[in-house]
Amino acid sequence: MSYETIRIDLDSRGVATLWLNRPEKHNAMSSNMMAEITQAAENLDKDHTVRAVILAGEGKSFCAGADLGWMQDNFHRSREERIAESEKLAIMLGALNRLGKPLIGRVHGQAYAGGVGLISVCDIAIGVKKARFSVTEVRLGLTPANISPFLIDCIGVKNARRTFLNAHFFEGEEALNIGLLDKVVDTMDLDEAVEIEVKEALDCAPEAVAMTKKLIQFVSQNDKEKVRSYTAELLADCWEGEEAQGGITAFFDKKAMPWKS
Repeated sequence: MSYETIRIDLDSRGVATLWLNRPEKHNAMSSNMMAEITQAAENLDKDHTVRAVILAGEGKSFCAGADLGWMQDNFHRSREERIAESEKLAIMLGALNRLGKPLIGRVHGQAYAGGVGLISVCDIAIGVKKARFSVTEVRLGLTPANISPFLIDCIGVKNARRTFLNAHFFEGEEALNIGLLDKVVDTMDLDEAVEIEVKEALDCAPEAVAMTKKLIQFVSQNDKEKVRSYTAELLADCWEGEEAQGGITAFFDKKAMPWKS
């Protein structure tokens, strides 16, 4: 499938790289870009040949947030149209958040507002030390409404207050300390650090990974009684599945795991 604002590369291992591809706009997200990312996430999720996804940005920036032209256009829309446009960002983040493959953020440059939201839905986010971040909405008289559920899940309430309320600018080490990034490296080491995460992901059973991602979301959103029943049935499902049977057999026979052969 061809896109105008993003690009997808797929290597022989089944590792897809979803490139934000508006470098001249610092990968600011237009209405079309949000729709294309949503569609790409859904397509990658359904594609059984895809084992892991890297989220990356072309040019100098990772993502500068929402496109200012898109914001200006919203002043001229009806309230119903504004709500529909606003929801596009939340729908896009939700599609990435539900992706049943490891989503690895490759954060090579600045990320603001919605760009920070993109990082928050990555399962693993690797960034460079000199990258700059800010949740900038309040500087423009706006609020980080659509990204807030995902970003607060990622960094917690206290850090949300620290970063949301004054559009605080910070760099890689602070992003690591608040939980937005999982590792910070020098620019020259970024691709190697991402590759380490990719290789570890490829060591794991793909259906088990997808199941475990759903498990994390369910456990974090439900009470202990529901979790107890859900997890008991889920593990039983695993034992009955081909991956676990093949994996455990391979372990005892000292053979390569079926998903690695």
